[in-house]
Amino acid sequence: MIITKTKDNLLDYIKKYNKIFIIGCGTCATKCQTGGEKEVENLVNKIKNMNKIANGKIVESPCDLRILKRDLINNKSEINESEVIIALCCGVGVQTIIEYTNKEVIPGLDTLFIGMVERIGKFYEKCRACGNCILYETGGICPITNCPKKLLNGPCGGMREGKCEVNDKDCIWVIIYKRLKEYGREEDYKIIREAFDWSNIAKPREFIR
Repeated sequence: MIITKTKDNLLDYIKKYNKIFIIGCGTCATKCQTGGEKEVENLVNKIKNMNKIANGKIVESPCDLRILKRDLINNKSEINESEVIIALCCGVGVQTIIEYTNKEVIPGLDTLFIGMVERIGKFYEKCRACGNCILYETGGICPITNCPKKLLNGPCGGMREGKCEVNDKDCIWVIIYKRLKEYGREEDYKIIREAFDWSNIAKPREFIR
């Protein structure tokens, strides 16, 4: 799930606009409680209290152009009449909305990471979307997101008594070894991996099947 948080200074961006349309997200932002029905309604009311015109709509997945078109089909006139759109969704949704509407769009949220949900309001980064998944080799534990140095071949020389020198937490490679041992796959710990080619994510990526 894409984890987001509300921008603290969002209302500062809309001072020069009088007609505003808000698009919320029915999936990730709803679960994060940053862009669901309640958040859209609250924002609409805040903007109206500023003596401005505001309307809003929840789109199931603003990052999916097909669904965006489907869910906004009855809001074309409101969107066309608006001066700006506030997008309560991730950065991908913001860009998809711009592409579809050709309108100026204000991101109402900050996109943080791809995370696991423990409970509403408590999220952990679990995936960096690096494009080179080695989770099977490491017992389902990602060293890219869990190791401060993003090491791919075991602990660094700074590890002491199983603890990381950077954050004093349990070294993730110690945890990976214990997991592999539970699976009876200690030999996989000895796999030597080439240095990760970060240039793959240093430029815009696409996947066409």
